[in-house]
Amino acid sequence: MLSWLVPLCTVGGAVAGWLCAPLASSYFERPIRATRPGIAVTTAVAFGALAWRFSGRADLPAYLYLAVVGALLAFIDVAVKRLPDPFTLPSYLVGLALLSGAALLGGHPMRLAHALTGLAALWALYALQHFFAPGAIGWGDVKLSGLLGLYLGWLGAQAWWLGTLAGFGLGGLYAAGALITRRASRKSEIPFGPFMLAGALVGILAG
Repeated sequence: MLSWLVPLCTVGGAVAGWLCAPLASSYFERPIRATRPGIAVTTAVAFGALAWRFSGRADLPAYLYLAVVGALLAFIDVAVKRLPDPFTLPSYLVGLALLSGAALLGGHPMRLAHALTGLAALWALYALQHFFAPGAIGWGDVKLSGLLGLYLGWLGAQAWWLGTLAGFGLGGLYAAGALITRRASRKSEIPFGPFMLAGALVGILAG
């Protein structure tokens, strides 16, 4: 199955990214044609990697959905430093529905409890940081964190920890590099969403 599923999903991801890119167009200051190829390529790569990771599993559709939404959110956050609610909040319901279906089909109902625990734990972690350092962690990051915690928690504690730490690690490396090269100052606002999403992908693939 893997021999045809990965290339099929990769092509499907490119098509999905290309078709869904206009949904984010209202948030871009530049024409959608400038970002559409990037969204399509990003979604294609994510689809291929997830197809390899979840081949033959009932939870693959849930993670493919996260890939599409994640690509849109990452590009929007880089462009305008926002993580729009119309993408983040409905994804909680969609993610819960898809993972609930996977729990029933796969015969692993306890995974859903793990997913909800992961959601609550990561949301609380980011909410606490936002409370003490609102300039570093925005409320949009907090809302995204719960969604990522849902998907990481589904895979267990190892994936949750790896995805969480990878997100902070990648964001910290970027911030340090920007300071060293003087591309940013300590007061600069850095979009953290893409690093949260990239870290979650690391946890999902390797956890």
